[in-house]
Amino acid sequence: MTTISLRIDDDMKRELDEMCESMGMNLSTFYMIYTKKALRERKIPFDIEAPIDPFYSKSNMAQIARSAKQVAEGKVVIKTMEELEAMEGE
Repeated sequence: MTTISLRIDDDMKRELDEMCESMGMNLSTFYMIYTKKALRERKIPFDIEAPIDPFYSKSNMAQIARSAKQVAEGKVVIKTMEELEAMEGE
């Protein structure tokens, strides 16, 4: 048998201990179950995802493409800040 050491935040360790205890196991059993599942399935047994920047969402990219097309076709109105502020009082 091999011993593995790892560092974990104190609060996370406490929460994980509590969760495991409520399931009737200790951390060693938890990591053994995790390891066996990963080896059996040949993958990490949960999805790991990076959050997508909302700027690059499909709907936003489609809107940017529509706007770029309007600019290319000359279908835009350009106003200065002063012109916009003057319109505010109308």
